[in-house]
Amino acid sequence: MKLHGVLGPVVSTFHEGTEDLDIASFARNVQAHVSAGLHGIVVCGSTGEAALLSEDERRVLLEAARTVVTSDQALVMGTGAESTRQTIKRCKDAKAAGADAVLVVAPHYYSSAMNHEALRVHYRAVADASPLPVILYNIPKYMHFALPADLVGELAQHGNVVGIKDSSGDLNILNGFLAAQSDSFTVLTGNASTFVPALNAGARGGILAVALFAPTLALQTFDAHVTGDAAAADGHQATMKPLAAVIVAELGVPGVKTACDVVGLYGGPARRPLVDLDEAAEKRVRDVLSGVVVAA
Repeated sequence: MKLHGVLGPVVSTFHEGTEDLDIASFARNVQAHVSAGLHGIVVCGSTGEAALLSEDERRVLLEAARTVVTSDQALVMGTGAESTRQTIKRCKDAKAAGADAVLVVAPHYYSSAMNHEALRVHYRAVADASPLPVILYNIPKYMHFALPADLVGELAQHGNVVGIKDSSGDLNILNGFLAAQSDSFTVLTGNASTFVPALNAGARGGILAVALFAPTLALQTFDAHVTGDAAAADGHQATMKPLAAVIVAELGVPGVKTACDVVGLYGGPARRPLVDLDEAAEKRVRDVLSGVVVAA
């Protein structure tokens, strides 16, 4: 498995009213993402409302994605949990259901106790026991702390730790992680607002919610960087930035789901306690997307 390019952290789809999984719509969405040319799919990430899913639901979603994602595209499963024990079990379950790698956010309920040693012991135990390659996940917005760069550098030496997704949007934090990048350890950004600066700094791609409803734009941005067309890359970045800032960062999962609906995919309702957008917020999504070439 090669970590690179643009990966889509897919939404989990629910039926209106019951909030039961809508697997048919989920599979159609994943097929659209795959057909659009994304380099990989991430199931049960933050955009996928992973914290609101049961263990059975997580398995069903991954199995559905596995039937669609091709062998040359990465299928990554979010397996982070609050206990090391549960994280390891999820990694093993992900292997059984067909994932290629796991994305592991740090435990963060007891955030004040998550010092360097606690995180080191946790991640080393997970990496030792996981039957799949481990991708670290740094998202201070939800973790309420950032993974220390020196710890990431240490973990990058583990044979089963293959990369990190950094959703901080802070290029100083990203640069700290890039110091550990090697042939066996890849840094990806999770922030579309700084996608091109991250690529210019050395990141090898991104796991971007924007790519779910604007895949062509995200891929054009990455391709322009790869070919050295800085002007085109910067132009695409300027177009993408308001999509990321408003729909993803400000409006969150309900915003992403609404954007998916707008471009012809199925976003559907968020699962409570998340609240769907009101009419004014929905209009903002449509206004931001207006005039931007998107492909479902």
